[in-house]
Amino acid sequence: MAHSTNMRTDVLIIGGGGAGIAAGIEALDAGAQVLVLEKLAEPGGAAITSGGGCLIVGTPLQEKAGIKDTPDLAFDDWMKWGGPSADEVWARLYIEHSLHDLYHWAEQNGVTWVDLKGQEGNSVMRWTRAADSGHGLMTNLIASFKAKGGQLLTETSVSSINREGDRVTGVTAVTRSGGVSTQLEISAQVVVMATGGFNSNIDMVLEARPELRSGRVLEGSGFGANGDGHKLVRSLGGYLTHMDHIWFYAYCTPDYRDQTGRRGLAFRLAPGNIWVNQQGRRFHNESLSGGNSGSPALMAQEPRHAWAVTDRPMLANITISDPYYHVGDKVDRAKIEELLENSPFIHKANTLEELAEMMEVDKAAFLDTIARYNDAFAKGLKTEPEFGKPLGASKPFDTPPYYTIQIFPLARKNFGGVKTDMRCRVLDKHFEPIQGLYAAGELAGMAGGHINGKAGLEGTMLGPSLFSGRVAGGWAAHEAGHGAGFVGKPNRG
Repeated sequence: MAHSTNMRTDVLIIGGGGAGIAAGIEALDAGAQVLVLEKLAEPGGAAITSGGGCLIVGTPLQEKAGIKDTPDLAFDDWMKWGGPSADEVWARLYIEHSLHDLYHWAEQNGVTWVDLKGQEGNSVMRWTRAADSGHGLMTNLIASFKAKGGQLLTETSVSSINREGDRVTGVTAVTRSGGVSTQLEISAQVVVMATGGFNSNIDMVLEARPELRSGRVLEGSGFGANGDGHKLVRSLGGYLTHMDHIWFYAYCTPDYRDQTGRRGLAFRLAPGNIWVNQQGRRFHNESLSGGNSGSPALMAQEPRHAWAVTDRPMLANITISDPYYHVGDKVDRAKIEELLENSPFIHKANTLEELAEMMEVDKAAFLDTIARYNDAFAKGLKTEPEFGKPLGASKPFDTPPYYTIQIFPLARKNFGGVKTDMRCRVLDKHFEPIQGLYAAGELAGMAGGHINGKAGLEGTMLGPSLFSGRVAGGWAAHEAGHGAGFVGKPNRG
């Protein structure tokens, strides 16, 4: 350690992802001095590599597409999907504020919303994507934060949160620059925790879900989402709730470049692939691949993995949600080919018989599965009869080489976390606020502790994380003597 430096700010934010940057913008707009600490070399968190989609209700894009949506309809969908453990109060608050306090707010900070997509569980299309997806969304928000005078320190890790009596007063941190580490003692009027989830720490995932220890589960959130914030909040007496509410992806294969063997890669845009289990049989309608449909189906298999079978044309547009496989916002096709050729979890064969041998599945059952699937095309069916999969975006298996990608459950998003009140103040076991401490984003189960319940409609992770960041930033600034707290503008039409 080279030396120690003392710093002071009004609002100190730990974590430079979606929630942290949104909190920073809100606090700056209220007139507060803001410092954001990010432990990685670049800000953006999980949000910057996301699909950039938010569930937003009543948007101009919906109106242009002729979609009639209301907060009441969205709330009904939300509660049916998330179940009784969804936080009704936070869900209602987010939905009613999503138009003015997310959609239009993001536009005011340089973001452009470009299109809609249907997602499982939604009555209408309301998943709204930013231009250049998560990269474009966060690049613009980070630029706005800096333009407004926000200070951002990267490669800075918090080792402890400091208190005087019952009040949080700042942090002790270590920052790294040019190979030199410096200890920072940072005093702050308030501290906002926005450190993300814990799904890149498989030990914490299995602690929350011990029944999954019997098979392989991959970790797959942002590189910094390893639960540091949860541990810091717990050390101060903060209450953690619904920690077993973890959102798993199914279309994921191990990252063969990861020497720990723990990290996974999520792949998309491989239409027509079918999933077979280790017995060589299909078990699910693969067009339903979400966390509330495809993931439970995969996790019910024994052993708990499957094979995504494709032929070459089905892989023409495949994408991998990992920075290594992109150059800026463009897919790096050479890196995709590198994965297809080198991963030991991906097999390639000129015949289906050879593919079955590589997968070590029951060959007769596998070939019969493929034959019955292909027969649906030969008969001109619009859906295959076994599981009801629509065939419009699919094709028969008839173009070698054939590929099979071994898939495992991947822990992606935390739907539980730090319990907060409606101002995002961290609550203790008595459900009383810890003075001077706020939490937002995935650390707080996206908002409040468990806004989604057990299942999310998609866009209900990124959207509420940004929104709860705004709420936390507004009220944190208010406690520091700036602004009237978060007010916003609800849409109740």
